[in-house]
Amino acid sequence: MKKNVVETILGAVVLAVAFIFLAFSYSSADMGSADGYEVKARFSSIGGLKVGDKVVISGVRVGTVKKVKLDQETFLADVFLDINSSYQLPDDTTAIISSESLLGGLYLQLEPGSGEDMIEPGGLIEYTQAPQNLEQLLGKFIFSMQDKKEDEQ
Repeated sequence: MKKNVVETILGAVVLAVAFIFLAFSYSSADMGSADGYEVKARFSSIGGLKVGDKVVISGVRVGTVKKVKLDQETFLADVFLDINSSYQLPDDTTAIISSESLLGGLYLQLEPGSGEDMIEPGGLIEYTQAPQNLEQLLGKFIFSMQDKKEDEQ
């Protein structure tokens, strides 16, 4: 009988810890922020950017990637952003897809300009920069080093 009571108490402790972890994960994921406005940016390539990735200004999260789709007329990737309503973006803001590390993980970096007019909800971020392709950069470096060796010989 004593063994069953200990197992029951231990099970309750495990469930309590799991509930605390779940509550902490939900609160730190910032999933409840729906008070933002939508803006769109067009890219020639989005790499692995996906819905839910963060949007940052100077390293501070200001929104999330809401939707990604292909424009059937221009064949550019339309990225829809949900920006927190407490942040206003100048009309000359630049959107850059950046990598968190060499192992992957992308986010969208916004660099506000100095324009006086602000992007309206539903507006377009006109200046964009696609992510750098690491394989292409390494390939260019390797071929440039080979060309340099051939020129020295």
